[in-house]
Amino acid sequence: MRDDIRAEALKLVRRPAIWALLAIALGLSLTFTYLIPYAGYAGGTGGPRADRGLAALLPEQLVGNSIGGLPVFLGALMLILGVLAAGSEYAFGTWKTVLTQDPDRLRVYAAKLVTVCLAALAGVLAVFAVGAVASVAVALAEDRTIGWPGAGELLTGIGAGWLIAAMWTVLGALLGIALRGVALPVGLGLVWLLAVQNLLALIAAPLLESVAQLQKALPGPNAGSVVSALGAGADTPGVEALVGGGQAALVVAAYLLVFAALGGVLLRRRDIL
Repeated sequence: MRDDIRAEALKLVRRPAIWALLAIALGLSLTFTYLIPYAGYAGGTGGPRADRGLAALLPEQLVGNSIGGLPVFLGALMLILGVLAAGSEYAFGTWKTVLTQDPDRLRVYAAKLVTVCLAALAGVLAVFAVGAVASVAVALAEDRTIGWPGAGELLTGIGAGWLIAAMWTVLGALLGIALRGVALPVGLGLVWLLAVQNLLALIAAPLLESVAQLQKALPGPNAGSVVSALGAGADTPGVEALVGGGQAALVVAAYLLVFAALGGVLLRRRDIL
C-alpha cells in the first residue's frame, strides 16, 4: 500500500496540470477574497459600511475567508483534480499496465484516493497560507491590530475545508471512473457545480417547496452550510445556512464515503478498457 501511495504521489507532483490547478485556486482565492474587496474599500467613501468591509479582510476572518470558495469555485477545481487523477488513467491507457502489475484493484484505488485527498489537504493549507499573508498585508496597510482565530477555530476550519475538498475530489475520481475519461466528467461536474446547483438554489427552491427541501440533502448546499457556520460571508456564492453546521458536516462526510465506495465498485467490477 505504501508503495502504491508513493507511486500515485509521484504521478501527481510530476503533472503540470496539478500545479496549474493549485495556482488557479490561489489566484482566485486571493483576487476575489482580498484584492477586489480591498480595492472596493479603498475606493469607497468611508463610513460604517466601509469599516465593516475592511473588518471582513482582517486576519480574524481567516477561516471563513479561506473556506468560503469550497462549495462552488474552489470545489470545482478540486473536482477537476479528482477527474485528472482517475480519468486520465483511461485516457493514457495506464490502468491496464498498473493493474496487471498489481491485480488488487481496490488497493490501487485506495492508494489513489489517499493521494488525491492528501493533495486536497495541501491545497486547503495553501489557501489558508495565502489568505494569512494577504490579511496581514491589509491590516498593516490600514494600521489595524493583527489578531488571529484561536487554535481550535483554525483547526476546525482546516478540517472542515479538507472534508469538503476531499468530497469534491473523490466525486471527480468517481466521475472519471464512471465515464472512463477526462473531458466529459470535467464538463458534467462543472455544469453541476457552477450552473445546476445555483439554478436550483436561486430559481427553483424559492418557487417549489419540494426543491427547497431537496436542497438540504444535496452535497453543495450542505458544503455551503458548513462554511457558513464557520464564518464564511453570506454574499459568497454557494454559502447559505440551510441546515446546522454539524448536520451538514455529517452529510458531506456521508457523500464522501458513498462516492468513494461507488468508485471502488465500478473499478472492481467493470472492464478497465
